[in-house]
Amino acid sequence: MTDHPKDIYTEPVPDVHTLANLGPLAGLAGIWTSAQGLDIHPVVTGTESNRYVERIELQPIDAQTNGPQLFYGLRYHTRIVKPGEVEAFHDQVGYWLWEPATGTVIQTLAIPRGQTALAMGRAAADARTFHLEAVRGSTVNGISSNPFLEQAFRTERYTIDVTIHDDRTWSYEQRTILHIPDRPEPFLHTDHNTLTRIGAPTPNPTAQAAQQAAANGQPHP
Repeated sequence: MTDHPKDIYTEPVPDVHTLANLGPLAGLAGIWTSAQGLDIHPVVTGTESNRYVERIELQPIDAQTNGPQLFYGLRYHTRIVKPGEVEAFHDQVGYWLWEPATGTVIQTLAIPRGQTALAMGRAAADARTFHLEAVRGSTVNGISSNPFLEQAFRTERYTIDVTIHDDRTWSYEQRTILHIPDRPEPFLHTDHNTLTRIGAPTPNPTAQAAQQAAANGQPHP
């Protein structure tokens, strides 16, 4: 368990430039796409594999504090379709967060099928790979599902491994362990993809204000 400071109210003064303080998340900032995703999921006859096309946007947010706790992060939205189709195969929103003081990386996620999760891991500030995990029943890195999903496709564990490459791409490997009533063993649902950047990130609002103030010869707000 992390030791927290006795003073739980006093907030630090963050750097306004989130992009300069993302630690291992720095390589994720921007707009990305790929048509090489592969999803393996359960169907009534057993298992099905689908290729998918993904677009994900990760934009820096202003620093966030919980009293003395300080996060820098990215707000993200990913939309996935099957090749040649328009209807969403998967949609997901959330945040990637970096806590420099503890080396903690957090991914929050929400999908419009009535499910949320908070995955957590540790990494060095200059790490090029990192692993996060969420576990059903945990109060700090848990999974919450609507009643149908909890009964029919109960998610026991979610993990994601991220690797940032030197060629302006990054990859992820996701594994979701499902308990399905008609299966004798847990089902391993997997997704993986390698994404290429097609757009640069937009600086967070306080960074933009500081840049504008500097351009006008004024101290930043």
